[in-house]
Amino acid sequence: MEYILVYLLIINVIAFVVYGDDKARARRGAWRISEAKLILLAAIGGSVGAWLGMHVFHHKTKHMKFVIGVPAIFLVQLAGFLLWYR
Repeated sequence: MEYILVYLLIINVIAFVVYGDDKARARRGAWRISEAKLILLAAIGGSVGAWLGMHVFHHKTKHMKFVIGVPAIFLVQLAGFLLWYR
């Protein structure tokens, strides 16, 4: 259980940082991180970090696949965790 919690902490910090980095790149007009990679970060356990990054950096908040998708991914992950943890 400890390893899972450490993994979740690390992947959520990474997701948060990557969302912030992509927003900074957008402002500079630099090469961007693909939306698929941003969604993938949420899907592999970084949904909380992705959601926080969206709101802290005001990034991807007008894209429905993120506004709906990231919280939906979190709910699926939470349900899976609760079923597994029982």
